[in-house]
Amino acid sequence: MSIGSDPRRLAPTPSQTVGPYFGFALPWPQGPFVVPEGTAGAIRIGGRILDGEGRPVPDAMVETWQADAEGRFAHPDDPRGAVEWGEFRGFARCPVDAEGLYSILTLKPGPVPGPGETIQAPHVAMSIFARGLLQRLVTRVYFGDEEERNAEDPVLSTLPFGPDVRSTLIADPVDGGYRFDVRLQGDDETLFFAI
Repeated sequence: MSIGSDPRRLAPTPSQTVGPYFGFALPWPQGPFVVPEGTAGAIRIGGRILDGEGRPVPDAMVETWQADAEGRFAHPDDPRGAVEWGEFRGFARCPVDAEGLYSILTLKPGPVPGPGETIQAPHVAMSIFARGLLQRLVTRVYFGDEEERNAEDPVLSTLPFGPDVRSTLIADPVDGGYRFDVRLQGDDETLFFAI
């Protein structure tokens, strides 16, 4: 009698990784472009998605959502009223390559209203989808050249973690934009929000 045929001695089920299923279903050619190429003031936000050992995650996907350069949204929940966006769409979806690299062309967002009459520093909301994740991971991308605004941001400045953890939310200025690497686990794990 084999191990699998005796109901009292079942063989373990082989482990399987969830997904990824989005590699062929969700990306589209213009997904990484919040604004078209050649848009005045456009910047790139790019980096790598890394696992806990610092290896690239080659089949992840990044989504971003942000305000425009004036800190406004084309959404009725914007407390100042929705604005009409032209070629700026506020949303991007970018698959990563074999080296875990992603790159999004956008405009740097302006500050947005926060809770209790506060002002939030310019930031981009980012979601990460990857194999083995049953839910997306959500983080924020703040900008390293906005030290004053970052210090006053009602989310960033009040996180109950030390500066080392908060620094995982800061994108470094580079030529033509910002670099923001995401570490899914490990010592330098990016701070993710439970939403």
